[in-house]
Amino acid sequence: MRVYGVTGWKNAGKTGLMERLVSEISGRGVSVSTVKHAHHDTDVDQPGRDSHRHRAAGAREVLLASPRRWALMHELRGQDEPPLDDLLARLSPVDLVLIEGYKRAPHRKVEAHRRATGRPPLATRNETIRAIAADAPLPGAALPVFDLDDTGAIADFILREVGL
Repeated sequence: MRVYGVTGWKNAGKTGLMERLVSEISGRGVSVSTVKHAHHDTDVDQPGRDSHRHRAAGAREVLLASPRRWALMHELRGQDEPPLDDLLARLSPVDLVLIEGYKRAPHRKVEAHRRATGRPPLATRNETIRAIAADAPLPGAALPVFDLDDTGAIADFILREVGL
């Protein structure tokens, strides 16, 4: 599986860019999966649901299955967060995995950048960033800069980068 990331500061447009890229790239016939990293306590389950009750009772893993989808929730119960490579190994094979977050991981990335964040591009300090998707010009940028809303051009760049 080929892997490519979308990174950036909080509120820089990462999730919107990811959503558009998945739609664009999968629309071209490329199979895509995603990994989203969250730095905060997040829960995909809801209190009161049967699966939540199973987890609260102490289950290490809860697999929820329906006619439309299935989801596996794994409780770390004090263990360290697994490395990205371990998580990627759990995915079914696809052509491309797009990863949101994981700023410091070694895979190549495009940075989503919005002027309103008031922060400089991460690309100045992160050599794994190969291009910037920005909502305003970035004069003097040493990397390719795409309009944040030019999903087609960003998808073209990523697909060239990974050889698809």
